[in-house]
Amino acid sequence: MTQPIFIAGEWRQGRGDPLASTFPADGSVTARLNAASLADVEEAIEAADAAWRRPEWRGLVPHQRATILYRVGQLIESRVEELAALQTRDNGKPLAETRALVASAAGTARYFAAACETLEGELPTQRSSDLMTLSTYEPLGVIAAITPWNSPIASEMQKIAPALAAGNAVVVKPAEATPLLALKLAELFEEAGLPKGLLSVLPGRGRVVGEAIVCHPRVRKISFTGGTSTGRHLAHIAADKLIGTSLELGGKSPTIVCEDADLEEAAQGIAYGIFSSAGQACIAGSRLFVPRGRYDEVMGRLLEITQGLRVGHPETPGVHLGPLISQAHRDAVAAYVDQARAEGGRVLCGGKAPDAPELADGSYYLPTIIEGLAHHSGVCQEEIFGPVLVALPYDDEDELVGLANDNVFGLAAGIWSADYRRALRLAARLEAGTVWINTYKKFAISTPFGGFKESGLGREKGRQGIQAYMQQKSLYLGLGSEPMGWSN
Repeated sequence: MTQPIFIAGEWRQGRGDPLASTFPADGSVTARLNAASLADVEEAIEAADAAWRRPEWRGLVPHQRATILYRVGQLIESRVEELAALQTRDNGKPLAETRALVASAAGTARYFAAACETLEGELPTQRSSDLMTLSTYEPLGVIAAITPWNSPIASEMQKIAPALAAGNAVVVKPAEATPLLALKLAELFEEAGLPKGLLSVLPGRGRVVGEAIVCHPRVRKISFTGGTSTGRHLAHIAADKLIGTSLELGGKSPTIVCEDADLEEAAQGIAYGIFSSAGQACIAGSRLFVPRGRYDEVMGRLLEITQGLRVGHPETPGVHLGPLISQAHRDAVAAYVDQARAEGGRVLCGGKAPDAPELADGSYYLPTIIEGLAHHSGVCQEEIFGPVLVALPYDDEDELVGLANDNVFGLAAGIWSADYRRALRLAARLEAGTVWINTYKKFAISTPFGGFKESGLGREKGRQGIQAYMQQKSLYLGLGSEPMGWSN
């Protein structure tokens, strides 16, 4: 049976090409559906443009819009196991990870419901006795939200929730490989009472469906999470249309061990930072810098931890790494490791698919650590998006900062140090939008997230996360009792 998609508030078959959601653990098909067609895109955007203007949405006071988001959060929490299992089938992440992502999505709904209720305008200083000014925030209109395959439910809620809270309509284009969570969220929003037309979910290829959405003249903002090359293309489209963008793009994040770091804390955190999610995270700590005097000690313990990680079926309890998203992506990761060998790198562990016959049909790859490469090598500079860590020694802080910042990306960084004063000074020198100190890959929905350099534009989460989907209007109130007198 073919899965329907959500077009302009209605469930029906897409009129585009056939798609399939494939389970990366064994290649089996979880669901079949038809992509949205260009006619579906047109219908969804026209409905969205009408829906956000209607008094049933635009005329609601903030706490009424917030009520729908609170309901969605409750619905997500009531279906954690169902949603986690569906995301595991969609992209192969272990159930422990997908449960956490589902809980995060529920928290996102609650946070932006609260932000919606409490968002304030501004009352700038009165300029004179006969004039008062105020500033309000209003919705933009139709938002194009394009989401990635690595953390669908979390990424989609981080776009849908603030955009709706701000009073907009949203057209979601989920990743071609992982359409099921966005469709499930549409079902939950419908159940929560979201007025018809405010949300559409249009699966399909980015070059067809995504391109049609973002180029549509009624779309007033593009919110994208994904690769830098696509983000750059979308930025050009936005520039031509003179509309805003939020771009959360790639990363090649440094994780730094200081001389005084706790060995066990650092080694465990480094392993989690790169190998959780099988390294398929833009924030993965994929470049490791270790002081030369502690290099052997740190690497020895890190290798012990890495070699003890369990790679296996994502529905098996206790598994650390599930499969990569596809065989093609695993081949791309393997090609980077082969490139490292060709450039003189030493593969200390991993560097291949697992030998276990029960994993042969899946797209698995062992956690891999490489050393001996020059920092300018492609493997040290380019985002691999897999469980591959490159280790490099350093001699002093100035050299370290130069190497850490010597990259086109600037999404995140990690620091392991017993001296917080030192760590904070070092963090101030790093060109990264997020810096973790003695932890890694921990988030708060109230804290803005985004990148420096080619890692993106704008911020998601936090109060800025809802204002990113609004435009500011200034009002001038004349308080004088006499005419302006200009024509006298």
